[in-house]
Amino acid sequence: MARRTDDHPDLTDPRVGAPFFSTWRVGGPERQRAAVEAIGRAWERRPWPTPDLRSYHVYLGHGTDTLLHHSQWTSEAAYEAFVETHRQERVDEIDTAVPDIERLWLGRYRRYRSGVQEGDTRVPGCVVIVDVEFEGPDPDRQRAWVDAVFEALESEPDAHPGGISGHFHLSTDGTRVLNYAEWESAQAHIDAMATPGRGIGSPSALWERVHSWPGFKSSTVGRYDHALGLVPE
Repeated sequence: MARRTDDHPDLTDPRVGAPFFSTWRVGGPERQRAAVEAIGRAWERRPWPTPDLRSYHVYLGHGTDTLLHHSQWTSEAAYEAFVETHRQERVDEIDTAVPDIERLWLGRYRRYRSGVQEGDTRVPGCVVIVDVEFEGPDPDRQRAWVDAVFEALESEPDAHPGGISGHFHLSTDGTRVLNYAEWESAQAHIDAMATPGRGIGSPSALWERVHSWPGFKSSTVGRYDHALGLVPE
């Protein structure tokens, strides 16, 4: 069976070969909470579908009517098997409880690099999702851009102390990078974004290279609260 947990996912779990991210638009704060509870009930009353699903987490979007979903699969094949046999009954129950959910997007990724401070035991108070899109598929460009971000971070003279970790994922279609960043609080991230420069970095040549990377199309930033964690009993 499924068990609820307040623990955040381990983004560096080596057993996770296929991390998935998706968003739903549900229509207002009350419906956000109602949808989270409907998801919890739909999963708790059924057997955990497969050991190949390591965990499933849902997050409330700040200042929006969206939910972010993050599921950790051992492989894409395991996810496809779940879709064929177990997904629809859960979707039907959730949609009965909270009608007219708009499922906006589902992204398939592979984790590429993580930045984690050794020995840091802080519990994230906010999850920040940075979604970067490039002009057309290019896996080499995805990796090179992430490497450039790490080079800029490592040279940062005054990094904000509220940042806990960053986990960079490459979309399997070669067009996007998603950074799942953990922060002490939403305010810490807001303060970091308010410093001089574009984004959390200082106005340096290395950060300017990141923001003007050839083929860089767009980026969005969203802040989320962890609302529901589901793991096998």
